[in-house]
Amino acid sequence: NRRVRRVRLNCAGRSPRGSDMTKLLVEIAGWLAAGLIFAAYALLSTGKLRAGSRWYQGLNLAGAAGFVINSGWNGAIPSAALNVIWMGVSCYALWRPPR
Repeated sequence: NRRVRRVRLNCAGRSPRGSDMTKLLVEIAGWLAAGLIFAAYALLSTGKLRAGSRWYQGLNLAGAAGFVINSGWNGAIPSAALNVIWMGVSCYALWRPPR
């Protein structure tokens, strides 16, 4: 009984998926990603950015990368996959040859 209690105390609050600092950084990446995607959409909707602008595509690319980190770490594979595709679209828009 004492041994079980000691093991529980030693393991309390520890995640099997990494340190507290790693979890914090993953959470920060997710919140920054949300802010970047929201900023891109708000700036586009208010006419401050054009859909084809490098700024708009860059905000989307950075936001999607943050979501890949956060959702991949948390096991949300469909979300991570969607954001990898989102990053691909942004990369294509950023580096396509001019028309």
